[in-house]
Amino acid sequence: MDDTKKLAIVVSEGTFDKAMMSMMLANTAASMGTEVHVFFTFFGLSLLKKGANPKLAGLYRLFTGTFRKRMAKVGVEDFSKQMDLARELGVNLYACGTTMSLMNIKKEDMVDGIKVLGAAGFLDIAADSKVQLFIG
Repeated sequence: MDDTKKLAIVVSEGTFDKAMMSMMLANTAASMGTEVHVFFTFFGLSLLKKGANPKLAGLYRLFTGTFRKRMAKVGVEDFSKQMDLARELGVNLYACGTTMSLMNIKKEDMVDGIKVLGAAGFLDIAADSKVQLFIG
């Protein structure tokens, strides 16, 4: 029996708070020795695009810069650095293949290191994970 702890995260929105929350949780878990799998679907898929710069939703959008400055003050890296760290730590980052087709997003539009996976494939991974989180 495999004793490796596994965490599965689904990200379905592309806002700043969802982006940062998913990457901070993934990176923390990976740094603790947990095998991490993050599945980006629907609007969360936008976070995998090259140059992604997520913002807060609605009127809160105006405060995105303020949040970025506050996070930097306490030592929290920005989203692109969080993604870089995730890849360095071996976090498995997946793009939903069906959503890619729906939103006309191609693999070459995304940052390096992204795997394309269908919902059934990710559900197999999630079923074997001790913890499953939905960030959406």
